[in-house]
Amino acid sequence: MNLDDDYANAAYIKNAASFPQMWADRAAIFREHNYCELGVAYGLGERQTMDLFFPKQAPKGLFVFVHGGYWLKFDRSSWSHLAGAAISRGWAVAIPSYDLAPKARIFEMTLQIAQAVTVAAEKVAGPIALAGHSAGGQLVARMVCPGVLGENVVNRLTQVVPISPVSDLRPLMHTSMNSDLKLDEKECASESPALLLPRDGLPVTVWVGADERPVFLAQSKQLADAWECDCVTAVGKHHFDVLEPLEDPNSVLSRLLLCVQEA
Repeated sequence: MNLDDDYANAAYIKNAASFPQMWADRAAIFREHNYCELGVAYGLGERQTMDLFFPKQAPKGLFVFVHGGYWLKFDRSSWSHLAGAAISRGWAVAIPSYDLAPKARIFEMTLQIAQAVTVAAEKVAGPIALAGHSAGGQLVARMVCPGVLGENVVNRLTQVVPISPVSDLRPLMHTSMNSDLKLDEKECASESPALLLPRDGLPVTVWVGADERPVFLAQSKQLADAWECDCVTAVGKHHFDVLEPLEDPNSVLSRLLLCVQEA
């Protein structure tokens, strides 16, 4: 059994090859026009760094975005523009890189993101919102599980949104990616949010594009069902453009993350 096609996003998205360069270009332009601190260390490794973006006034809170790429690709530099909505709303934003497979296992990435969130939280006061996409959705969901973040950080969480998350890692053992991911039954059991219980009382909303591959719709529903939380299906969005509302301060996704009440 090989499930490569199930998890192949680019093959089913028009002009998919153009998206990575577009993201990088938009991110670079955003950095040129906004106050930021680049490459802030949160750990000892070369990739254990994050970019911090700040509004003109004192921040209302902290938004942390964790990128995807199947734990194999990308870094913080491609996603700066996704800080747009939060900055417009007066929030600071942290976008971390983290070690990728095969250098790191997924359980090590979980620890790194927890450290990144913790260090960012030390630098910015107030409420904390978390979002992550695809592999980043899995990592953000892990932050909600007991024993990952310290109580001082957990108590500040106001919204957590796994976007198109891979919430059950077991199927990935049947993909060619696993030659680098090196997943086994034990790690799947410990790192699959859908197989774990979240902390009580934390606000979680799963978000997924309506035009995504069936497996991502199923994985998102699986997490929402397991955690008994809401699952929003964004009409007309696929796996690559589902993130665009993070640039719009008035989008439903941004308003949800930043706890903006309806007018």
